[in-house]
Amino acid sequence: MVDEVRVRFAPSPTGYLHIGGARTALFNYLFARHNGGRFVLRIEDTDRERSTQESVDAIINGLTWLGLKWDEGPFYQSGRTGLYNEHVARLLERGRAYRCYCTPEELESKRTKALAEKRKPIYDRTCRERKACPADRPYVVRFKSPLYGTTAVRDMVKGNIVFNNEEIEDFVILRSDGSPTYNFVVVVDDVDMRITHVIRGDDHLNNTPKQIFLYNAFDYPIPRFAHIPLIHGADRARLSKRHGATSVEAYRDEGYLPEALVNYLVRLGWSFGDKEVFTMQEMIDNFSFDSVSRSAAVFNPEKLLWLNGTYIRARSAEELLVLLRPFLESRGLSGAAGGVNHPGLARLVDETKIRSRTLVELLDMMDYYFKEDIEYDPNAAGSLFTADRVPHLENVLSRLTCMDPFSREGIERAIKGYTSESGLKLGDVAQPLRLAVTGRTVSPGLFEIMEIIGKKEVLKRIENAIRYIKTLAQA
Repeated sequence: MVDEVRVRFAPSPTGYLHIGGARTALFNYLFARHNGGRFVLRIEDTDRERSTQESVDAIINGLTWLGLKWDEGPFYQSGRTGLYNEHVARLLERGRAYRCYCTPEELESKRTKALAEKRKPIYDRTCRERKACPADRPYVVRFKSPLYGTTAVRDMVKGNIVFNNEEIEDFVILRSDGSPTYNFVVVVDDVDMRITHVIRGDDHLNNTPKQIFLYNAFDYPIPRFAHIPLIHGADRARLSKRHGATSVEAYRDEGYLPEALVNYLVRLGWSFGDKEVFTMQEMIDNFSFDSVSRSAAVFNPEKLLWLNGTYIRARSAEELLVLLRPFLESRGLSGAAGGVNHPGLARLVDETKIRSRTLVELLDMMDYYFKEDIEYDPNAAGSLFTADRVPHLENVLSRLTCMDPFSREGIERAIKGYTSESGLKLGDVAQPLRLAVTGRTVSPGLFEIMEIIGKKEVLKRIENAIRYIKTLAQA
């Protein structure tokens, strides 16, 4: 009986942390936490040419942002060469592996012949029982796979799966340059790290019998396996950038909240009744592979946007302002109208978040507060910034200049009073004024926005709009 559940997330640092990898990490994390176990992070960086420090950083930063805190690691395969060489030597001594001296040209010739004869192009085991070893000739080390029988896998997602051993070749465990291969090192690492459950994408399913051979060759206990179906796009093809799926860090930079992305990822292949929105603790409490689907999940960007908007609306204005700071800094905005700590800004956030699905959308809808120079909507300016509007804006400017205190109620009385006296509709004055103050025709309540922006900034923006209109009239 296993005393402690131990799982691992073992990405290769050859690119960013993508959506599929993040979901695999999440399922490992939830299974460990649900069972009071340990979550291990291992970086599989034996691919020396493709592995980069930038990719390692992206993986670690992505997991940290998502809140998937590992208990042990990160461990790097590149620093474990001695352990791998020791295990290769052990297999050679036991007669469970052998040196193969076939050249790449010979292997290609064998492959071509097999295809021509309509046979599976697997290695024909030329060197398996070879006695004479050519001097100074490069070689790889191959594992002696069983020649007959079957290998069964009791998968926690897919059920019982049986592989015919005769279809599995004598695979390479050590390359000619002395570097170990994936299927070999993953077994050595999983044993050394006492991994009890291997949870990964089902694109690794065909690797499983080879790894079981190795466990048996070393007399090591075999872990339980769970192969999660891949994520597909709406066209049922494997998920890629063209489906809108990018790196975890890209979603962060586009204004998604980590808890929203985690919530969305857990529902890609796992369900708990009809429930859609989960806290992390609810995921941990209810996660089970009994509820993981055997079929591929479909990635839906619109549903992710909807869910992210749900989480944004649930956040307080104060929390959202903290989350907006990096976006403000990246745009060089600091709150020209009164600073990010203006007491009325929280009201503006609360008004705006109702229609926002991402932090970027939220900032875009209220960036007029932070800008020193307002850019007018060109389509609106053509119809609202006409010469006949100037007298109205000048009259409103005069009334607001004399106002003290500069309050929402006072602003509303001043503007409505002017329209009533002039026989105008409120929109005849309010819409050009809204464009002057915000640069757009749609915003939360105009009078409240003007109060939040503040008297000095509002007067300046109206004056700028008047000059702009006069410049257009003279052009």
